[in-house]
Amino acid sequence: MKFIVATILTSLLAFAAGLYLPWWSIAIAAFIVSTLIHQKPWKSMLSGALGLFLLWVLLAIWIDSKNQGILSARISELLPLGGSAFLLILITAFVGALVAGLAALSGAYLKKLK
Repeated sequence: MKFIVATILTSLLAFAAGLYLPWWSIAIAAFIVSTLIHQKPWKSMLSGALGLFLLWVLLAIWIDSKNQGILSARISELLPLGGSAFLLILITAFVGALVAGLAALSGAYLKKLK
């Protein structure tokens, strides 16, 4: 139950922080949730990463649908992705998940120090 709550709370807090703060505020959100909700470090990392991965996939798909996929198709042509907009969305979400997962892991280890 803590895992699901931490995942949802990380997504919500990262979304709210992303409205007003720079993109790296997702790390702060994952760190805060991880220090507030006590879990094992690997579960904390997984919940932070999963929460951000799902959030960024949904946001990227929503933004992509608003401009009929033009922007993601052009960006994926610049990168060696073979023009795949879906692969670009997955890579973007993976980067966010990596940042949030490591921040959540740091928060869990900080909690263990206390």
